[in-house]
Amino acid sequence: MGEKPSFVIITGLSGAGKSYAIKCFEDMGYFCVDNLPTTLIPTFAALCAQSTREIRRIALGVDVREREYLAHLVETLQELKQRGYPTEVLFLEAGDESLVRRYHETRRRHPLAADGNVLDGIRAERKAMANVREIADRIVDTSGLTVHQLKELLVDFYGETKSRGALTVSLVSFGYKHGIPYDSDLVFDVRFLPNPHFVDALRLLDGQDPAVRDFVLKHGESRELLDRLKDLLAFLLPFYQREGKAYLTVAVGCTGGRHRSVVLVEELRPFLEARGFPPAVTHRDLDRE
Repeated sequence: MGEKPSFVIITGLSGAGKSYAIKCFEDMGYFCVDNLPTTLIPTFAALCAQSTREIRRIALGVDVREREYLAHLVETLQELKQRGYPTEVLFLEAGDESLVRRYHETRRRHPLAADGNVLDGIRAERKAMANVREIADRIVDTSGLTVHQLKELLVDFYGETKSRGALTVSLVSFGYKHGIPYDSDLVFDVRFLPNPHFVDALRLLDGQDPAVRDFVLKHGESRELLDRLKDLLAFLLPFYQREGKAYLTVAVGCTGGRHRSVVLVEELRPFLEARGFPPAVTHRDLDRE
């Protein structure tokens, strides 16, 4: 049997960036699972060690939603280490003011705020997570960090040495009616292109279908836009790489995120691959009604 997989347990306060951190770990090549009951973690570790997929770096999200399972986290971590699995706990936190602002911006309900008082929920969670914070190997306060700064910090801490300094490119298609992806570096609006939604035969298809692709790209303005995007990215990517930027997220948006933006992202994918920047591709709103 080869080297045992290593674990990073991502935990902390709700609203401090755990979900986004898990996304960053996925981009770094970690096998990620969120909210696996803590008592199942040793069994999960054994299955990963025996897997033929060569799973060597694993990130697990654990938070106050674990409820009664959270009490078993300390003994679970001890068991992992006794079995020879390298294990580290990353605890994310933020100040009360930052957390309250984030909850107001997203209009989400705090998991411990039964009566809707976010500040009371935050204080209750700090108390519930105090023991976990004490055993953390690394504590990161995200109060003053942008998502890009948090991403770069995590890459510095947990990215493979050989990959640090390399530019990781993400391509995201989205629909403006569902909001712009909040971690975007470059955003391109393609709503001016002819819309397949108004063609009866294409409305229920998506931008991955050849018929939709052909419809979008048969128009001169679509081909010109694609050429200009390629020229711009060919100019920017080497510059960003020389400047040491770790991540670049390029978002392409149309109205619903199912047709035009998907076509453009799929056309940019092989272009970036050919230039040595194989992108991670996400069609965020493809499956929305």
